[in-house]
Amino acid sequence: MSENVAHILSIDLGGTQMRAALYQAGDFVQVTRVATLTYSEQGATAIIARLIDLARTALPDGITPSAIGIAAPGPLDPRTGVVMHSFALPGWDHVPLGAQISAAFGGVSVALENDANCAALAEYALGAGRQADPLIYLTLSTGIGGGVVFNGRLFTGWSGLAAEPGHMQFTDQAGVVRRLEELASGTGIARLATERLPHYSGETALRGLPTLDGAAVGNAAVAGDAFALEVVRLAGTYLGLGLVNLFHVWSPQAVILGGSVTQLGDLLLDVVRQTVHDRILNPLFIPPNWLRLAQFGSDVCLLGAAVNAAQHFTKSPSRSFSQ
Repeated sequence: MSENVAHILSIDLGGTQMRAALYQAGDFVQVTRVATLTYSEQGATAIIARLIDLARTALPDGITPSAIGIAAPGPLDPRTGVVMHSFALPGWDHVPLGAQISAAFGGVSVALENDANCAALAEYALGAGRQADPLIYLTLSTGIGGGVVFNGRLFTGWSGLAAEPGHMQFTDQAGVVRRLEELASGTGIARLATERLPHYSGETALRGLPTLDGAAVGNAAVAGDAFALEVVRLAGTYLGLGLVNLFHVWSPQAVILGGSVTQLGDLLLDVVRQTVHDRILNPLFIPPNWLRLAQFGSDVCLLGAAVNAAQHFTKSPSRSFSQ
């Protein structure tokens, strides 16, 4: 393990966009990005080739990375650098992403990690959850991803696959067992609205829309639509129940929420807070200022991938970067 990693090449492989950036002596030097949708149908080989080309554009002339951090959709094995499969990247099956990226840059050491885990690490090291330990991060978007930081390090379990809070199981009001992300993500909010709308007798702007998605429900809720507010509150209740479970297992110092669904603000979060308050075993589980919104935006996984590489290849990871 080297004492210092001067130049970290950070890569974020997303389902809709890929990004690459150089972190040099703790500073965010430059970032390049390109949409991946046009490449997804070409399979893993084409995407990785494009990713390598993109990563090279993030390196100034004469700079060779000392280490590489990669954030990618899972499930993946960070110990072997293999993406086992991914809903965000159709057709990927046990792809040795880490080894291929390493080979493209002369065998440089690579730290591959789940993208939501990288986001958790970024918020812990430099963001809204700075030094809160344990820390739980959830991204509420199309689905629900997340990560846990415990004793200053990502907790990934014996399998390397943890944590997946969006896959906690609940029985919904119809008695059907569903995952949390089916109940409180953007997609889940749309599903709740679609299922409940035929049974709603009142007026609502959502009736008759050609596409009833999470954004439509959210916009209607912000405008004061009674039905949309009912759906958002139900999603907030399920999310609060999920957090109660996480509190009872981890007793976190902070819960960080990111992703597009958090734009609902207190319409969602007030219900989350109340549900946690009502359902928690003991108030001592709940620390002050426990619920926080993520500080970093679309480049959070880039930052987290770099922090993760620093943790793997330096002795002072928490002091390797500055915001």
